[in-house]
Amino acid sequence: MIDSATLAAFMAVVLGLFLVPGPAVLLVLTRTAQGGRGVGIATGAGIAMGDLVHTLLAAVGLSALLMTSALAFGIVKLCGAGYLLYLGARAFLEKPAPAGDAADAAAGPAVSASRAFWQAIPAELLNPKTALFFLAFMPQFVHAERGQALGQFLALGLVFVAMSLVYSSALAIAARRLGRAVGRLRWLQRWKGKLIGGIFMTLGVRVAFQQQ
Repeated sequence: MIDSATLAAFMAVVLGLFLVPGPAVLLVLTRTAQGGRGVGIATGAGIAMGDLVHTLLAAVGLSALLMTSALAFGIVKLCGAGYLLYLGARAFLEKPAPAGDAADAAAGPAVSASRAFWQAIPAELLNPKTALFFLAFMPQFVHAERGQALGQFLALGLVFVAMSLVYSSALAIAARRLGRAVGRLRWLQRWKGKLIGGIFMTLGVRVAFQQQ
């Protein structure tokens, strides 16, 4: 069983990691600006689901493959980068809403909450750095003398997932004003897809050049 001191230290470190902006944070913020608070929260839920899958894979040792195999790392890295570039290209090429039709723009966001959720899962799942983080970071808080290592690993992973969901939801809620401001700026409505597409493609390039 995990003691309270270990759990508190783990949560403090995870919170510190969340405060450093990364691809997941940018994904939540851009989706919130694009579709509103609900879409941002759904994106965060998708990221948390990807983290849950990483937790399960790392707990049974599958993530060790990414640590030891350069080929496996390269394949996952290229898949993740390609997926982000695909999302970016779709957003970049999307036709903007007619200028002046603010009501339609507000009623019909470019990305639905369900679509944002399902797109966020592979975006997080195909990030090899996330798998490597789970494998390298979690074992520091697992102690054999306190019981079954697998149970401790799963418990820590679930805490990480819960914190990820709460943090990303808080970001989406705090950023709702950004989405409203975007809706009031007609010129930004015309260029919103290209801005968001550019962010996604930049994230894709960033993932592609990650080192093992």
